[in-house]
Amino acid sequence: MQKFVIIDYGDRKGYDRTPATLRDAAHAEDRTLLAGGAVIGIAGTPMQVRNPEAGGVETTSGPFMSAALPVAGFGIIEAASLGEAVGMVSTVPCAVAYGVVEVWPLERTL
Repeated sequence: MQKFVIIDYGDRKGYDRTPATLRDAAHAEDRTLLAGGAVIGIAGTPMQVRNPEAGGVETTSGPFMSAALPVAGFGIIEAASLGEAVGMVSTVPCAVAYGVVEVWPLERTL
């Protein structure tokens, strides 16, 4: 099985305009992923960390990248293929509530 990093993007406006029954089903899908061993969670405020030439740590609160929607959560899932991973996350809250889910193959672990 291959590991995939998932990044969920979404906002409250999109979530609120999604029918409650669909949201409930999407949250049930999150619980299914968790029961299957996935690691998923809601994103907090990020911290940028730099240490140019190991000369001193510099930190800045806030995201480095920007997107049309805020990062809502992260996860690590296992699937046999990218296609299977896409299928696994296609019905989670951000995917169905007018957000987006990125699926990143984890090429190798260190």
